[in-house]
Amino acid sequence: MQLIVHKIRLLAQSYAERFEDWVQTSDYAACPQLPSLVAFSVQRAEPGADFDYFEVITVTSLEAFEKDMRTDVFDSLVAAFSGMAEVQEEIIGTRLGEGYVRSP
Repeated sequence: MQLIVHKIRLLAQSYAERFEDWVQTSDYAACPQLPSLVAFSVQRAEPGADFDYFEVITVTSLEAFEKDMRTDVFDSLVAAFSGMAEVQEEIIGTRLGEGYVRSP
């Protein structure tokens, strides 16, 4: 599995509430339509960071994700995102082993 981290900056701070609502109601809702996605979440950065949010995307492979990026669903997400924010930095890597997840 591949992980992608995007540092995100809002185009204007006044977009914060709109952006967070869109993430929770539209961006997350579209995830099942992108078969390469294993996990996806957006986090609000701590005050003082040089970015406003960061997203962590886990995909089956970069090639499969690139295929998903050519879909109408993905295009609609990019169009909405681009009106509110921009990616400042992208980090791509491969997880070492399964990692750790605490059991409930």
